[in-house]
Amino acid sequence: MNLKQTYTPRPLDTSDVELPEELFPLIEKMAENVHEVWAKNRISDGWTYGPERNDDLKQHPCLLPYSELPEREKDYDRATSQETLKLIIKSGFKISKF
Repeated sequence: MNLKQTYTPRPLDTSDVELPEELFPLIEKMAENVHEVWAKNRISDGWTYGPERNDDLKQHPCLLPYSELPEREKDYDRATSQETLKLIIKSGFKISKF
């Protein structure tokens, strides 16, 4: 059996978690950091910027500063950050600013 064909993602349902408004700036900061970590890892693996993704040449169009990414790419990182925060809260943890 091929695992790629049978894998069904099952993320924890966080639809019942409403993030407090004071966390919204953190979502953006986390999204930028998620992108920075991803880009750092790609670059350390030999990837460079290219106008189109090319796995053979290790080129990717998103190897840019976060501020220069298209909104659809930023939205991907924002969604990851938002779901991470929701998981933290759903797991019983509290997020507070010192």
